[in-house]
Amino acid sequence: MSHLYKLFQITIIVSILSLLKAQNACQQAKTCAECIQINPECAWCSNATFGDSGFSRCDKPKALIKNGCQNSSISQPKSNLDSVVRNKQVSNAVGSTPAVQIQPQEVVLNLKPGEPAYIDIKVRQAEDYPVDLYYVMDLSNSMKDDLDNLKTLGSQLAEALQTITSSYQLGFGSFVDKTVMPFVSTVPSKLAAPCGGCDAPYGFKNVLRLTNDSHLFTSSVKMQNSSGNLDAPEGGMDALMQVTVCKEEIGWREDARRIVIYTSDDSFHYAGDGKLGGIVIPNDGHCHMINGNYEMSTVQDYPSISQLNYKMRENNVIPIFAVTSTQQDVYNELKQHIQGATTGQLAGDSSNIVELVKENYAKITSKVELSDNAPKNVDVDYEAYCLDGQPQANTKTCHGLNLGQTVTFRLGFTLRNCDDGSEKRVVIKPVGFSEELTVRIQPVCNCDCEASQEHYSEVCSHGNGTLVCGGCQCNIGRYGRLCECSSNDATSRLEDNDRACSVDNSTTATICSGRGSCVCGECSCFPRAKSGEVVSGKYCECDNFSCDRFNNLPCGGPERGECICDEQLKRSRCKCMPGYEGDACNCVSSTTGCISANGLICNGAGTCDCGVCKCNASYTGNTCENCPTCPGPCITNKDCVQCKAFNEGTKSPEECELCPYEVEILSNLTIENKAERCVFKDQSDCSFVFTYQKNADGNYKLKVQEDKICSEPVDPLFIILGIVIGIIIVGLILLLIWRLLTYLHDKREFARHEQERKNAKWGASQNPIYKPSTSTYKNPMYRK
Repeated sequence: MSHLYKLFQITIIVSILSLLKAQNACQQAKTCAECIQINPECAWCSNATFGDSGFSRCDKPKALIKNGCQNSSISQPKSNLDSVVRNKQVSNAVGSTPAVQIQPQEVVLNLKPGEPAYIDIKVRQAEDYPVDLYYVMDLSNSMKDDLDNLKTLGSQLAEALQTITSSYQLGFGSFVDKTVMPFVSTVPSKLAAPCGGCDAPYGFKNVLRLTNDSHLFTSSVKMQNSSGNLDAPEGGMDALMQVTVCKEEIGWREDARRIVIYTSDDSFHYAGDGKLGGIVIPNDGHCHMINGNYEMSTVQDYPSISQLNYKMRENNVIPIFAVTSTQQDVYNELKQHIQGATTGQLAGDSSNIVELVKENYAKITSKVELSDNAPKNVDVDYEAYCLDGQPQANTKTCHGLNLGQTVTFRLGFTLRNCDDGSEKRVVIKPVGFSEELTVRIQPVCNCDCEASQEHYSEVCSHGNGTLVCGGCQCNIGRYGRLCECSSNDATSRLEDNDRACSVDNSTTATICSGRGSCVCGECSCFPRAKSGEVVSGKYCECDNFSCDRFNNLPCGGPERGECICDEQLKRSRCKCMPGYEGDACNCVSSTTGCISANGLICNGAGTCDCGVCKCNASYTGNTCENCPTCPGPCITNKDCVQCKAFNEGTKSPEECELCPYEVEILSNLTIENKAERCVFKDQSDCSFVFTYQKNADGNYKLKVQEDKICSEPVDPLFIILGIVIGIIIVGLILLLIWRLLTYLHDKREFARHEQERKNAKWGASQNPIYKPSTSTYKNPMYRK
């Protein structure tokens, strides 16, 4: 129980110290700016006379008020929404006025490190929103039938877009692969025509810039021919990068939903594959289109997937991967790494491309997903309020939307630290939208009272410091609460002299254990609010209330012990009064309760701890007097009895003389009441008998029977005759059993035979046991 009590005490102390540590974190601040940055709960008291009490100016507001600071003198700036700069209502496009799909568009936040500020934004998918659809196609020879079908589907694709929006544009581009080995055969004839009727291979070609002329789209597609390459993966990532970043060349509009349809029947190359062809320059993510052709195809490597995702998000481009069934798994995995991407299963000849466009456009417009570009020291938390209006924590996506429906998101912004104190900008953008919300973050790293400073203030020891927010910031060479201390080092500052007030002589350690202030290199411990409680020690490391407790009192109360400061251990400990001991003076020093019947402490088989015996293994009882598994007096005295009474046994004569107990040999041994009769056999198989009697001094007196008990030897002839007679008797019994079983078996067989004879019936002309005397044989080789 005492161990459990100590464990409980330790748990309580650890909890209290953790609480004090959180509070003391505030008390380490020396200026108001430091105070509000340590913890959002910290506040600063700018009352000029508050420091006279010895309490820290930086603490939690309740503690400051409790310690005497006026509420009006407490500085604790808060994070908040400063202003909404642009706040157009979400709406559809009206005439020349473009649609507004996110509200607000720009806000300013004041953020104190560690304290969040929240804003609500609305997002609405506008109806009849313009669409730019660029069709980029794999024109390796395996896609020839797909190209043939697309030549006839141009008008249907345009009609499908007309059902989606009244303002659309169509564009077309194609890709094969890098024109270097091992992607494409570099044999001159193969570079000119890799297959019969094929065009020369190329990286990416912008065939038709985005246009609202569907007939021009159809005619441009009809003019295309397939090409060819060597390996299975294609150069589609190069094409997607150029389609994304070449705004002017492709013709992307600012106020339009930008969609790329990517069709292929094979996988794709990505960053690093270019090294196979000797291309080691990384893709720079810039536009390199000249006269509709990608000019850096053989110079730069393929882009990485993350690089492509970044550029597509930056340029508001959403890809639709329309691929054959054999490549569905590959592109389903790819879409997980590109925001807003969707996939669809393309028919073997691309005949279902129009349906895929409708289906995937519906997928794109049925959800809203937010993204941000927050810097490392800014955290953004999302809470979505979708169509059901219920809050969804840590969610930045709403599904199941129709055009024209509005959803709300609550965004929380938290500044981790002040960094350089400059304004931060975070852009919140729905994936695929050209519109965005700009959040300007102004760090709150200083107190308002710091704007007013009194240089060479009389309060600060007659001009030896600057009075700021009620406290003194000392000049070089001065330190102390009121700059009252000086240092021999002309460059010395307060932080350097604080080392003398730290246990390990470090500026980073807690000054005066967090329970006092450093005054001219010495700790001045803070007073306690509770009467009778005192903080003490050179570093305020001790007190008279945190020692181990007994009966809910430090050191069990003044009659048991006193809580003192141990300079060597640098902590408080109990000094027990005479007659008491233990960490909490919870034990009595007397061993009276541990003395066993034989006068020994704990029977010599344990230790006395707190007046209670702690027995060794196998011993039990209040004074360790019981030992169920220990050998008894019979066994322990056996050898001594054998050597002293009969001059035999395992002990030598010298060892026999060392036997401690008296041995009495009796011709007629009488066993007294409750005495134990000890019987053992010797080497000759004779038994010797003795008993023992415990004297008043705790020693044993052993009484031994003079004559041993030896058994009479048995004549071997009787043993042999007994064995022979036993075998004969057993044999006769087995023979009788066999004869009885045979008789019963024969009797049952005869009865069965008689019953069958009585039941047998046959005709007068037939003998049931007659067999004819003739035999018939057939020649197997005979044929009629």
